[in-house]
Amino acid sequence: MRADTRKASPLSESTIDITPDTTPAVHTAPSFAELGVRDEIVRALAEIGIERTFAIQELTLPLALAGDDLIGQARTGMGKTFGFGIPLLHRVSTANSGTTPLDGTPRALVIVPTRELCIQVTQDLENASKFLQAGDRKLQVLSIYGGRPYEQQIDALRKGVDVVVGTPGRLLDLANQGHLILGKIGVLVLDEADEMLDLGFLPDIERILGMVPDKRQTMLFSATMPGPIITLARTFLTQPTHIRAEEPESSAVHERTSQHIYRAHALDKAEMVARILQAEGRGATMIFTRTKRTAQKVADDLNERGFKVGAVHGDLGQVAREKSLEAFRKGTVDVLVATDVAARGIDIDDVTHVINYQCPEDEKTYVHRIGRTGRAGRTGTAVTLVDWDDVPRWQLIDKALELGVAEPVETYSSSPHLFEELGIPADAKGTVRKPRAERPAKESAEKSGAKADGDKPARTRTRRRTRGGKTTENTTATATETAPTGGPAADSATGDQPAAPRRRRRRRRSGAGAEAAATESASVSAASE
Repeated sequence: MRADTRKASPLSESTIDITPDTTPAVHTAPSFAELGVRDEIVRALAEIGIERTFAIQELTLPLALAGDDLIGQARTGMGKTFGFGIPLLHRVSTANSGTTPLDGTPRALVIVPTRELCIQVTQDLENASKFLQAGDRKLQVLSIYGGRPYEQQIDALRKGVDVVVGTPGRLLDLANQGHLILGKIGVLVLDEADEMLDLGFLPDIERILGMVPDKRQTMLFSATMPGPIITLARTFLTQPTHIRAEEPESSAVHERTSQHIYRAHALDKAEMVARILQAEGRGATMIFTRTKRTAQKVADDLNERGFKVGAVHGDLGQVAREKSLEAFRKGTVDVLVATDVAARGIDIDDVTHVINYQCPEDEKTYVHRIGRTGRAGRTGTAVTLVDWDDVPRWQLIDKALELGVAEPVETYSSSPHLFEELGIPADAKGTVRKPRAERPAKESAEKSGAKADGDKPARTRTRRRTRGGKTTENTTATATETAPTGGPAADSATGDQPAAPRRRRRRRRSGAGAEAAATESASVSAASE
């Protein structure tokens, strides 16, 4: 690794821009133990199969463990969470590290843009702090975000919390109410700062930063560095070191992700997606849409076709969204349909395919979407379906990212090149057959020729209508039915005697309906006379 100080940073003159050395050489990433991380954290990471650092972690850990302010810049999926999470846990749990002893008041604060990312970061920190102690109790990590009852979060804060991970709105609410004490924060992290800017959280973040002590360590992580984020860093960070985990000239798009762009017809997209989901080697898959309504429609359609599908979008409650994400992480469902906003911060390493059901709004959204695959050194496949109306939008994305696919090839669900390029079996259809145990009882019964439970023979009902007391001819009447007074059955029962006029049923009405009922009865009597 080398320090490149030839180019001045936009943040401050003392900022150092660190990039990986481009000299070809065999490099073995150091372990967390070799970098001086506490044994308890090393042991907890080893239990979940993590022993060696990623590039962003290798670069940030020495500085972060020393308590320096820093800016970490790397694309999604590069291991940023442990890049700040491990030094954060190390410093708050270690005596003489510059932070005050733990007493149940939060010592570290991580601000994230979305609920899903809040849950993900909290889970990672809990895994890494499994063996850490805060006095006679286990070190406590708490997630605070909207969509959940205030009471549970307030109660947890009262019992004692050491590390808080939260979204700006709920954090600010609890701080203003006096439930969240920020006066002892020693380590502050802003994760996915550019996304918080996109979602309009910058004013809330500035208010929160005004509540924490001036003497603290601050770490800012962002995939991009737009102007407002640079201004934020200048205001609230002290001589930060700017760390990049890749060459500045490298593409924003993952090289490990193969990209396929097709011009598709809106009415054929569902069939295309169904076949893509049957591609060889297809594992966990994320499907992105621009609208909540489309997301639910796609999820329902794929479920009808026999796929195991979950959905995450704004029309779903927080509990439903969390259940879908948990099922996706566990593999109970292997397809997740999501809108762009809902999918921000979903951090799942083993996603093999990403499908853009609708063209992204811009190049940033495109990079964010396909960044869900090809993570942590793995390869991935990204498929984008561009409708005819979206071709101009796609051409702007293509130009910005220099992809060289300004005119996507016209493609249908039966196009041979679709099957060949994505490794789809030639016999793949638009539906997949469910296992027999999962089929509905009615479907299994129909195949065997029997009737399912609850299926009853259709009953033929015949209605006799009368006009002026006389019945109309009804040739479908059965002998077992009882004919009303004045019908043919009554004539046969009484011989040649004429049938008595049918007596009309009168309904008694009370209140305002009585007068109307009386008028109606009078008019009927007049008509019969």
